[in-house]
Amino acid sequence: MINKIIAATTELINTYKEKDPAATNTLLILMTYPGVHAIMYYRMANVCWRHDLKFLGSVISQFARWATGIEIHPGAEIGKRLFIDHGNGIVIGETAIIGNDVVMFHQVTLGGTGKDKGKRHPTIEDNVMLCAGCKVLGNILIGKNSKVGANAVVLGDVPKDATVIGCPAKIVKLDGQRVEIPIKSKTHK
Repeated sequence: MINKIIAATTELINTYKEKDPAATNTLLILMTYPGVHAIMYYRMANVCWRHDLKFLGSVISQFARWATGIEIHPGAEIGKRLFIDHGNGIVIGETAIIGNDVVMFHQVTLGGTGKDKGKRHPTIEDNVMLCAGCKVLGNILIGKNSKVGANAVVLGDVPKDATVIGCPAKIVKLDGQRVEIPIKSKTHK
């Protein structure tokens, strides 16, 4: 168990060193990076949540929110090497699923629309970049290698290898080609 914790922490620190040019010192990263703290608290809260210790998981989650400004529901599923840069104001809902190697900036919301039961938060596939202030809402899919621009509001599925911007979001790049394709909203039928 201790070896798994050490390996996961080492992998997280190395991710920050790789993706943030200012992150050069392991001790500095461990002591001062709120994204690292939020992920570490989330891992503890998630273990509690999965072992039906939901109250304890929720308490840990709320403490992490207070300490870091980042709110990650303990029921969310988060893959490996999530990089949270300047994470203040991030909200990740209970049924959100985040793949591996995702980059997330401050003020990102992976939220619900308030109408659905069951799976009601987004699924973010591997190697996605979620830029500052974007809102990804509802049970939608953001495909692999996609980018969601700053302050975009995404209400429908985004294919892999796409770049989306705007409010409401539209696809402006797909498979390396410039396009302009509206995204069909799943929340307004």
